[in-house]
Amino acid sequence: MEDVVGVYHRPPDPRFPLVCFDEAGKELTADARPGLPMTAAHPVRHDTEYVRHGSANLFLWVAPHLGRREVTVTRQRTAVDWAHAMRRLVDEAFPEAERIVLVLDNLNTHAPGSLYTAFPPAEARRILDKLEIHFTPKHGSWLNVAEIELSVLARQCLARRIPDDSTLDREVTAWAAHRNAAQVGVDWQFTTTDARITLRHLYPIPLLGEA
Repeated sequence: MEDVVGVYHRPPDPRFPLVCFDEAGKELTADARPGLPMTAAHPVRHDTEYVRHGSANLFLWVAPHLGRREVTVTRQRTAVDWAHAMRRLVDEAFPEAERIVLVLDNLNTHAPGSLYTAFPPAEARRILDKLEIHFTPKHGSWLNVAEIELSVLARQCLARRIPDDSTLDREVTAWAAHRNAAQVGVDWQFTTTDARITLRHLYPIPLLGEA
């Protein structure tokens, strides 16, 4: 926990951008019949019945100091999907960075081995060498700023019926572009001192006689 909190309080450095990464699912559903159009007295109204069209995965990264984020739609979130997301992060999002300071939770696909599953060893090593990975502790994924951004995405963009991958991709891309244009960042206030006070039950109790 203190490792991740300490990372958030490092001075911003363009050579080592801080990036938080997470993923979430979205059920794809469509109206079973057309809704009622908006009027002066009512918003658009939808029938309660809907049609399921499967689900999609959303990979999201956010650079809280830079006010940048990106959302990618995939069919799955396998180790290979994550590995390709990491390559896009390194080669397309931050090609000039010496190293990306990356905050992740402990999902089993978030592992160096996933890169070796997806790519030849030399390519996997190249990508891994560009990442400084910091994992949130078990039951501590709330320390990942990307979870905050996913919550905003869910409220502002996903809280409605979206029928297919292409519509979902278009909507989340527009949402991210709008927030990027406004350079919406994150002002992280939780410090190591706060953690030691408010979460002291998580710290081991010294034995009698120990300093």
